[in-house]
Amino acid sequence: MTLDELRAQVLAFRDERDWKQFHTLRNLIVSTSIEAGELLETVQWKTDAQIDALLADPAQLTHLKHECADVFIYLLLVAHTAGIDLVDAAAEKLKLNAQRYPVEKAKGTAAKYSEL
Repeated sequence: MTLDELRAQVLAFRDERDWKQFHTLRNLIVSTSIEAGELLETVQWKTDAQIDALLADPAQLTHLKHECADVFIYLLLVAHTAGIDLVDAAAEKLKLNAQRYPVEKAKGTAAKYSEL
C-alpha cells in the first residue's frame, strides 16, 4: 500500500464517522503528542535488555506496533490538514540534517549540531 492509499483509507475512516469536525490542526497535534506519550510508555522504566525481550514477545510487539500506528495515523492527519507532503518534508529535513551533521564531524557522536 502506498502512503497516498493509506491516507485515503484514514480519511475515509474519519469521514464515515463524522470526526472531521473534531480534527482541527491543534487537536490533531495534541493527539499526536498524546499517542507519542503512549508509545513512550511501552519502554518507560525498562532496561535495554527488557526492551529487547519486548521485541521477542509477540503480544508486546503487537502493542508496540499499534502504538506506532496511532502516532503515524495522527501524523498523516496533521500533515493532510496543514497541506504538508510528508515525503517531501522528510527529504527536505534529511538534506538540512546532512548540512548540520556532516559525517566528518558527527560520525560516532550523539552531540547536537550546535555542539559539533
